[in-house]
Amino acid sequence: MSDDEREEKELDLSSAEVVTKYKTAAEIVNKALKLVISECKPKAKVVDICEKGDSYIREQTGNVYKNVKRKIERGVAFPTCLSVNNVLCHFSPLASDESVLEEGDILKIDMACHIDGFIAAVAHTHVLQEGPVTGRAADVIAAANTAAEVALRLVRPGKKNKDVTEAIQKVAAAYDCKIVEGVLSHQMKQFVIDGNKVVLSLSNPDTRVDEAEFEENEVYAIDIVTSTGDGKPKLLDEKQTTIYKRAVDKSYHLKMKASRFIFSEISQKFPIMPFSARALEEKRARLGLVECVNHELLQPYPVLHEKPGDYVAHIKFTVLLMPNGSDRVTSHPLQELQPTKTIDDPDIKAWLALGTKTKKKGGGKKKKGKKGDKVDASAEAEPMDSTNGATQD
Repeated sequence: MSDDEREEKELDLSSAEVVTKYKTAAEIVNKALKLVISECKPKAKVVDICEKGDSYIREQTGNVYKNVKRKIERGVAFPTCLSVNNVLCHFSPLASDESVLEEGDILKIDMACHIDGFIAAVAHTHVLQEGPVTGRAADVIAAANTAAEVALRLVRPGKKNKDVTEAIQKVAAAYDCKIVEGVLSHQMKQFVIDGNKVVLSLSNPDTRVDEAEFEENEVYAIDIVTSTGDGKPKLLDEKQTTIYKRAVDKSYHLKMKASRFIFSEISQKFPIMPFSARALEEKRARLGLVECVNHELLQPYPVLHEKPGDYVAHIKFTVLLMPNGSDRVTSHPLQELQPTKTIDDPDIKAWLALGTKTKKKGGGKKKKGKKGDKVDASAEAEPMDSTNGATQD
């Protein structure tokens, strides 16, 4: 399909084939997340774990849609990131990095997979320990998880993005935590990981987004980051940035040979989706990427930090706004949590009591399930037990 045709006929969830592709991508990324968590052990190298996550996605997506007439692009839609303790996001180091995990580390795992440009994204928080998570670490994870559960129930046709923003801030406050500034939940479309319709995690005078109403057949990546600190992330070292996305609407004649070489390689291998500099030749990449970023040909995803000692949690899920309700297709069960706070706020309790499915009037035809439907185990999330904070899977 040419770009013109694709623009003419924007594919959405009204197509059963599109739903199947989203669910197949979700099934793969959920399994990739499970694999990454199993690889997280004390003294394991962070870069090795990230590489295993990406390799699994490449391998599994390579096994589907092989015998189709039209070549279908598929693979990693966002490189595997493993951000430890007070690091918030986007840590996906180069091969030369020696960072290892330690017992007790709080790990934020973030990754995404796509099939034919239909993206399933997920992020999960895991503490490297045996037994239940307690204290403030449990609070910050329960805050993110409860906020995600509330968002799942409010991201539905007819509701507005500001309804979700207000609700998740209220949830974080109930656990004496902060929603981290600057985190956006984006609508996703074919080959678009960061669509124009967004949900702001935290409303403040500096960050404004257009008011928007959710509509049937839309897809969103709901992204929640909570902190026991002040929730104002800092960029400490630009050299830690390894994830970039090509800015397709920008052009510039690069001066350096290394920059031209790297940009040509990026344009061929990663024309649309974010990628890790690990996939490029390291020495040449360091030189070339700087000029590309300075002239806005690449959009960097910086590694952000809270203050040392602050606890940070990250939960992201992909939700399909189907005609019969919200379908959460990416998730992983949490460890047992024993937070110090309990939810007493009647508004939060009322949000959690909402169902995620809508009852249709009349006896409409029921469509037969497609392959990939088994991801649905995580979609029908019951109202969670606010004392524990663990999603029922």
